[in-house]
Amino acid sequence: MKRRYVRASIALLVILLVAGAAGFIYLRGSLPQLDGSLSLPGLTGSASIVRDANAIPHIFAGNAHDAYYALGVVHAQDRLWQLEMNRRIGSGRLAEIFGAPALDQDKFLRTLGIRRSAAAIYRNLDAQAQARLKAYASGINDFLATRKGALPPEFLIVGVTPEPWVPEDSVAWQLMMAWDLSGNWAQELLRLRLSKKLSTREIQEFLPPYPGDAPLPLPDLRKLYAGISLDAARIADAAPPALPEGAGSNNWVVAGSRTQSGKPLLANDPHLGLTAPAVWYFAHLDAPGLKTIGATLPGIPAVVLGRNERIAWGFTNTGPDTQDLFIEKIDPANPAQYFTPDGMRTFDLVDERIGVKGADDVLIRVRISRHGPIISDVIRNGAGLLPEHHVLAFAWTALRDDDRTIAAADGIARAGNWLEFIAAARDFHAPQQNVVYADVDGNIGFIAPARVPIRKPENDLHGLAPAPGWVARYDWAGFIPFDELPRQFNPADGKVVTANQKIIDPSYPYFITSEWTPPYRADRITALIDATPKHSRETFRAIQADTLSSVALALVPHLKMATPTSDAGREALKLLALWDGNMRADRAEPLIFHAWLRELTRLVYADELGDLFQSAWDQRSVFLRNVLENKDGAGHWCDDVTTPQSETCPEQISRALDLAVADLKRRYGADMAQWRWGQAHVARSAHRPFSGKPVVGNLFDITVPSPGDTYTVNVGRNKIRNELEPFANEHAASLRAIYDLADLAQSLFMHSTGQSGNRLSHWYDNFAGHWAQLDYVPMTMRRSEIDKGAIGTLTLTRGN
Repeated sequence: MKRRYVRASIALLVILLVAGAAGFIYLRGSLPQLDGSLSLPGLTGSASIVRDANAIPHIFAGNAHDAYYALGVVHAQDRLWQLEMNRRIGSGRLAEIFGAPALDQDKFLRTLGIRRSAAAIYRNLDAQAQARLKAYASGINDFLATRKGALPPEFLIVGVTPEPWVPEDSVAWQLMMAWDLSGNWAQELLRLRLSKKLSTREIQEFLPPYPGDAPLPLPDLRKLYAGISLDAARIADAAPPALPEGAGSNNWVVAGSRTQSGKPLLANDPHLGLTAPAVWYFAHLDAPGLKTIGATLPGIPAVVLGRNERIAWGFTNTGPDTQDLFIEKIDPANPAQYFTPDGMRTFDLVDERIGVKGADDVLIRVRISRHGPIISDVIRNGAGLLPEHHVLAFAWTALRDDDRTIAAADGIARAGNWLEFIAAARDFHAPQQNVVYADVDGNIGFIAPARVPIRKPENDLHGLAPAPGWVARYDWAGFIPFDELPRQFNPADGKVVTANQKIIDPSYPYFITSEWTPPYRADRITALIDATPKHSRETFRAIQADTLSSVALALVPHLKMATPTSDAGREALKLLALWDGNMRADRAEPLIFHAWLRELTRLVYADELGDLFQSAWDQRSVFLRNVLENKDGAGHWCDDVTTPQSETCPEQISRALDLAVADLKRRYGADMAQWRWGQAHVARSAHRPFSGKPVVGNLFDITVPSPGDTYTVNVGRNKIRNELEPFANEHAASLRAIYDLADLAQSLFMHSTGQSGNRLSHWYDNFAGHWAQLDYVPMTMRRSEIDKGAIGTLTLTRGN
């Protein structure tokens, strides 16, 4: 009996091993063909795809149509699941495969009308832009129609097959990228919610102006919103997440007068949420009139960030206020109409059917006012969220039918000089970006292109809070003229630095925003540039690697005055005594500092915010600094309003340290010498949708220890409200690039995961460790260098 049991067990194990091996071999068939030839019907001629030693495709084609067609092919080969997710997010179709948990987001995006706007934008594009989008879509679809072998593992696990790609899918994903970089509507909702708890002055303290600026005068928000019971939290929860504090990017450019080579250098590291695979995909397009290399976005036929043979460019987010919320008042006698300054208007109506896996379809009716879609209908079709006969409309510049942003990238990639570059930038409408420029002739420049609404002088809300939609003074008065947007060309000091800081001076005649990102990174980059007389690629790398936290330097002196009551707190204070504010991955001090900062924020404002605290919990560096320095009496926030005694800031600083050290001991053990910032601050590139799921989450997520914090040049933002991983790096440099205009072939790049989106590929996560260590890969357009170490050459030919 025992022998039979052993034999049966061995047989079962063999069967499982064989089945596992067979499954693995089957799924390996989902990896792309890298060599040989592939016959595809949509080509007008032929193209070759050479994947270099880092799996970066270099596409050589006889014309631009075939180059963009081949880009569609390689995106489908390497990032097919990412394309599927991008399409479904932009179209509001996640619930079809994930069921009811995804329904709220689908309803929000259907109401917002991303897909409807994409269709209208595509219809209004010129023939050349439409042809480029069609060529790209054909490349994806022809690959899908002719492909052999298994689909990537996610399709098998979820039980879905990819649909044909259409040009509107590309436009929708461009709009979603604009959404990801536009978030001031969430601040408007927050102010509305805070008005139930705080006075207008307290709101202005909690959401302070840019350092050095005075708060914009606001009316009494509590009085303005009296009687409004908007469930703003539920609307915010239904939307894709807003940007974290300090979100943004870095770029800078210096003239040849400040470099060792005598030619400009340009650096860029755009900051986005870390995903697996990365948001970006490196590619090189080579066709007559189109020779460009850099970062593409799967789903969009363009090199978005990169260079050509003559120019290089880089983006950071300007952060303009291009979104406004309007409270519309409905005619009680005719609910189909609403009040405007010119009389009654009728809502436009659109019916949307949302498929839900495992349930009946959900039908929603979208109402659209002159300001935009009614987003208070997202939750329960407009009933009960506002006072009777009132709804909330969403205005956003990106939803205009004549948006041409999707067309701008091709013009930028083809530009050979500043004037051609500016001409292409005219089509860049959303989101507003700080674009730095350099060319081989030695010129440098900067422009912030976009449609930015002009607000009337009598608008006393300044776009900071929801406005009455029937009052004319809150309506936009057109857009800032393109030729009057911020711009520089060959500045006298030989440098341009943008890191989402305020880019205008008091003489600028237009309002862009009052919610600029604090200038910590910009000031540090400027100081590092000025500290070196002549720069090189190596000095630029050192700047991108910098981990000195300006916020730590400002707040640690307050922390060092703490008088903790615990032995562990006193031990932590000794460690901090000589700390220089560097957020190094191999040190304990950054972890202690951030744990203290987390506890201090809770002690300072949880009592005032009450049930709003969890959703509003963030590092809030400017506010916290104002409180600890008692700027304009802001120190009153240290008092716990729920207790009869009056607490002081020194008391809360000390208590926060004791609480922080106790929390760290629970998380990382009692031996403080073993604590490491990099281990707690692990960079987590999260897979959609498997991140956080049992078993599969660990298989698909990519994690690596990382330095930096929210305020360092080498950035790594964490969400302190995340109780499970409050210090994990979730938002960081999605890519890094350094362009050397003395020899553009020596330019350097890196993104956060790897070129492949297939978990079975070596190229899925091979970049992650290099990215964390600030290593780079060269990206040349010279064929002789590309062929060295190439892992394959795939020839595309025209078939039937």
